[in-house]
Amino acid sequence: MIKAVISGTGLYTPPATVDNDELVEAFNQYVETYNSEHADAIERGEVEALQPSSSEFIEKASGIKRRHVIDKTGIVDPERLAPYIPERGNDEPSVQCEMAVTACNQALEQAGKKASDVDFVIVACSNMQRAYPAISIEVQAALGIEGFAYDMNVACSSATFGLQAALNSVENGSARAVLVVSPEICSGHLNFRDRDSHFIFGDACTAIMVEREEDTRPGQGFEILGTRLKTSFSNNIRNNFGFLNRADESGVGKPDKLFIQQGRKVFREVSPLVAETIQGHLESLSLKPEDLRRMWLHQANLNMNQLIARRVLGRDASEDEAPVILDEYANTSSAGSIIAFHKHKDDLSSGDTGVICSFGAGYSIGSVVVRRR
Repeated sequence: MIKAVISGTGLYTPPATVDNDELVEAFNQYVETYNSEHADAIERGEVEALQPSSSEFIEKASGIKRRHVIDKTGIVDPERLAPYIPERGNDEPSVQCEMAVTACNQALEQAGKKASDVDFVIVACSNMQRAYPAISIEVQAALGIEGFAYDMNVACSSATFGLQAALNSVENGSARAVLVVSPEICSGHLNFRDRDSHFIFGDACTAIMVEREEDTRPGQGFEILGTRLKTSFSNNIRNNFGFLNRADESGVGKPDKLFIQQGRKVFREVSPLVAETIQGHLESLSLKPEDLRRMWLHQANLNMNQLIARRVLGRDASEDEAPVILDEYANTSSAGSIIAFHKHKDDLSSGDTGVICSFGAGYSIGSVVVRRR
């Protein structure tokens, strides 16, 4: 039987950062201007006044302190409140391709491999900057990889769903080595004028190298013990932007063409579902919660992660057991759990077991149980 191993990971972190104070200052300036311009209508009760935000509110609600972004200037401009990322010519590498190549090269270096060793590239992320040609095929070409590639989108669970696809390809012999890449430009679909969500997302790109165990060094990386995927349809996290947008002008520019969510419902409904999924997955592998050395959870909300870890373990998890990168990166969609894995995996000893788990829109949940070799 062919066994699959995660032999390397990579991370691209945009150099620009926006901390909560900067974000709040820009948002509150926008609120003040809006309320002033609509003062008469607000007084008549025809328009609802916007409420200011605060750094304390953001950190208490999410655990986020700052985020890395592709463009800062547009985000902190109260008259724009959106990143400015210029379009590129068709003969130039796309932004997502550029991010992906950097992360992939790191993963290849960590794995001790060359691009020529890779057969398959999956770009798995929440939003592609174009419909076609596939970003993955562009990344494949930029790296000089033979073989095949495709894009996939399962929102915040894209990376873990991509890991299962990589695992299947390695185990069934259709590929010896696979790169799973998640170039997340979440700032592009975030509504920076919405008090409840303007602070949620940041930008980043991760890459994961999955290959045959026989092609790795003894003791290198993490054996993938198993994956479990779950989806359950929900409208509580949604983005209605798409190629049909122009077919009904009444919807152009409406808030639902950006990220929207019913945060309290998501918290209440997804948290127990994620915990049950992890517990069931462990049981199917004849493992117990106490066998887990570490949980690399999706980095969306600190309170949510703490609740999930508590439900799985039956007690509060330490930061060592469930590391957090949310304070530094904010929510980077599918990249979040992989960033946590990338940054908090090297201290594990041979035989240590952990779970990489993502969850988000769909609803979608991906669980990947790994063991240090």
